[in-house]
Amino acid sequence: MIGVTAASGNLGRLVIESLLRKVPASEVVAAARNTGKIAGLAAKGVAVREADYSKPDTLARALAGVDNLLLISGSEVGRRVEQHKNVIAAAQKVGVKVILYTSLLHCDSSPLLLRDEHLQTEAAIRSCGIPFAILRNSWYNENYLNAIGQAVKLGVHYGCAGEGRTSAASRADYAEAAAAVLASKENQAGKTYELGGDEGFTLAQFAAEIARQSGKPVRYENLPESDYKAVLVKAGLPEPVAGFFAATDTGISKGALYDGSRQLHQLIGRATTPISATIAKALAA
Repeated sequence: MIGVTAASGNLGRLVIESLLRKVPASEVVAAARNTGKIAGLAAKGVAVREADYSKPDTLARALAGVDNLLLISGSEVGRRVEQHKNVIAAAQKVGVKVILYTSLLHCDSSPLLLRDEHLQTEAAIRSCGIPFAILRNSWYNENYLNAIGQAVKLGVHYGCAGEGRTSAASRADYAEAAAAVLASKENQAGKTYELGGDEGFTLAQFAAEIARQSGKPVRYENLPESDYKAVLVKAGLPEPVAGFFAATDTGISKGALYDGSRQLHQLIGRATTPISATIAKALAA
């Protein structure tokens, strides 16, 4: 049995879809905090179970009988380590055989603020006694969706990433990779995958591609981190959120989200989805 937590989320749904192309539905457990969002999976033969990271009593029931488990990292920054440890404890209790975890690209050396909770979760998994594999994901193309329309409107995309390149890929690409490892007949224990898109791009290239496809002038303006944060605050973001995004761009300038190994390509057996495809989809919406 293969189990997927956070199965009602954007990534989780796509992992389930990919799994159902690889294994019978009767071998899949979709675990989610709100099972109503994935109720339709039950009609396909998938076991749908409640699993709330903050409610340990739901987790053991949800993971009962699961052999290979994908722990998708939670969305509540600041609470994730505790929540992830709840899932790990439940996995130990019910005898899960392998845990996969969606972590952050180059987590052990990343300058990004996101790294700490992922590192602590990785450490908890490594010490829990269950064989594991780590899927360290770079950025999703979809993280840039809102910025595309805004750039066309303003004629400029602001940032502070300099010439840093981002190895982004579509959420579906990462989901397909997770499903491939979950369903693999090969021993995955102890493997760490550094996953990113085939071709990294700078924000200047991102802006140029928006301009090319939209037919409108769009440029990239690189700012000091403090100035970029101020732009985001002026645009309406709360100061802590603006600070997070600005610090992330600075991390990108240091190579935090770039990887040239093409391990994602190798896992899914095809080219990853380029940012140009995501831009085209956004402009057509």
